[in-house]
Amino acid sequence: MSVPKHIGIILDGNRRFAKRLMVKPWKGHEWGAAKLKQFLEWCFDIGVEEVTAYAFSLQNFNRPKEEFDYLMNIFKTELENMLAKADEFAKNGTQINVIGRLHMLPKEVYELSQKLMDATKSNKGKRINLAIAYGGREEIVEAIKRIAREAQEGKIKPQQIDEGVVSRHLWLNSDPDLVIRTGGEKRTSNFLPWQSTYSEFIFIDKMWPEFEKTDFLTCLKDYSDRERRFGK
Repeated sequence: MSVPKHIGIILDGNRRFAKRLMVKPWKGHEWGAAKLKQFLEWCFDIGVEEVTAYAFSLQNFNRPKEEFDYLMNIFKTELENMLAKADEFAKNGTQINVIGRLHMLPKEVYELSQKLMDATKSNKGKRINLAIAYGGREEIVEAIKRIAREAQEGKIKPQQIDEGVVSRHLWLNSDPDLVIRTGGEKRTSNFLPWQSTYSEFIFIDKMWPEFEKTDFLTCLKDYSDRERRFGK
């Protein structure tokens, strides 16, 4: 079976799953965080090298305050837990990146993100990218602004700007081979529009907290059976 090097995952359906069980809708995010830990284990156990998880979009800032605060507390707790495992990440060569407009996050979450990235930046072999306060179009706009500033400063000539230059100025300079979205929706919702140009997409009806290893293996079988032609 062909194993993708880089998997993108859109974690959709947490609130709807909680509502189905008649509990507070944001309780589903807690279960979703626990499921992500399992998912990362499944990925790295089979040889996946990189995972990018779409955890919180820029549009999610419009969520009700109680839910937003609950989510930020989950991020704070999980980032603290990951930071406490910095030595373990160093041993197994896992680098953690947090991508997005991080300055929009609460101060504690922002600072923990920076500390975690600094603590793991030298690790090689595996990579976890957490897309928080992320938006794909916004990412491209930010890249264009940085390139324009460099052009103004004479660091780059307009004719030198190509796909490689743009990619290097994005928050994430890595293309997923496979993108999985749970929750039943069949759209990408502003997730890695530049990087996923030639990704294989799989949409799952199950909500994220109920996504199991058997579902993951089914996705991998589907991916492995596809012929990736990259436009050829």
